[in-house]
Amino acid sequence: MASMLLNTVRSCSTSPSWAMRIGKLTTFLFTLARPGVKNIVLVEGVRTPFLLSGTTYADLMPHDLARAALQGLLHRTGLPKDAVDYIIYGTVIQEVKTSNVAREAALGAGFSDKIPAHTVTMACISSNQAMTSAVGLIAAGQCDAVVAGGVEFMSDVPIRHSRKMRKTMLSLNKAKTLGQRLSLIGSIRLAHLSPELPAVAEFSTAETMGHSADRLAAAFGVSRVEQDEFALRSHTLAKKAQDAGLLQDVISFKVPGRDIVSKDNGIRPSSMEQMGKLKAAFVKPHGTVTAANSSFLTDGASAVLVMSEEKALAMGYKPKAYLRDFVYYHMNVLERAGLSMSDIDVFEFHEAFAGQIMANLKAMDSDWFGQTYLGRKSKVGTPPMEKFNLWGGSLSLGHPFGATGCRLVTTVAHRLQKEGGQYGLVAACAAGGQGHAMVIEAYPQ
Repeated sequence: MASMLLNTVRSCSTSPSWAMRIGKLTTFLFTLARPGVKNIVLVEGVRTPFLLSGTTYADLMPHDLARAALQGLLHRTGLPKDAVDYIIYGTVIQEVKTSNVAREAALGAGFSDKIPAHTVTMACISSNQAMTSAVGLIAAGQCDAVVAGGVEFMSDVPIRHSRKMRKTMLSLNKAKTLGQRLSLIGSIRLAHLSPELPAVAEFSTAETMGHSADRLAAAFGVSRVEQDEFALRSHTLAKKAQDAGLLQDVISFKVPGRDIVSKDNGIRPSSMEQMGKLKAAFVKPHGTVTAANSSFLTDGASAVLVMSEEKALAMGYKPKAYLRDFVYYHMNVLERAGLSMSDIDVFEFHEAFAGQIMANLKAMDSDWFGQTYLGRKSKVGTPPMEKFNLWGGSLSLGHPFGATGCRLVTTVAHRLQKEGGQYGLVAACAAGGQGHAMVIEAYPQ
């Protein structure tokens, strides 16, 4: 699962710094723009507050959160609803009543029924896929403006009857006589009533993500202390960013029948002593992955407006960033873009588990791993921690599976503006042994 991140940050040969900076971001001497290739930009990105599942959003449905994110994007941008050519949303655990949640949310937000909308699923990189699908549509000349996003709602996941019970119920629906119905009802046994509970696990291996993270941490010698320290760092930085008003992608949301929600509620800086008291959550009793150093089940939605640069400027928008090269799993995004690790000013990696992040960092710092698995002569090298996830990450902000990718991209754009950098790198792992990475370039200010 997590090792997919490694392929996204293999650095090519060292290249000179390409940006001239005076104080904050000014004019860049070189960009990743290519002759004859359409520039595609991130105009804006928003998200609902990410909340612990079972809290304030508990009585909603997924399309309610997605609709709120779409309405927030419309409000933030002043975008005419008929200016959008396509809407794409990502989600993982689907609500069966709204399987195409993109369409239901779009209609609820007031978009025209003439605007097509579809839903994608790719585990924890579902909204990454939504965004890159948007990029593809624009690059192909099919669209000029696409809204992409993602949503996850863990407060009310589908729980199925047992297969035997489902078969009986379907047969009951087809029964034509009272005798047939009574016979079927009489065949129901206590075992039929045992439900099939959902699990965050691989279908092919039946292994949960937490168990996989625990094995990964053990394989790379990541200690419990290292994981707890990284998790504490994430929560501390997220709290600092929240208090400083840096999480500007968060929109306020009036929850029907409840109060207005305006900030994430999973940010909880603790202490090493308190975190050390928790028991192993997956590999018991000696595992090192705990509730404190894992991302928590989260409800939330995100949305971004992606446009061709020409269209954005024609409509009077000032884009936040260019969306440049992206890859899925087996390719090298920095190599494709002609960049090295030293060219990246902002790193935003998805924090599924502290152990997953730390194992990747150890692998990237290993000559043996670089030679054995990456075909390199030496190690990749690790991102400088002073550039890495400085506003917190999934461990602290929360991780609605289908929505995290948009948060990562929007955060990179905002950090580049705030810190005066030129290039940012997003990377995320996903169930099924998959991963995604994207290079983002700051829009000149």
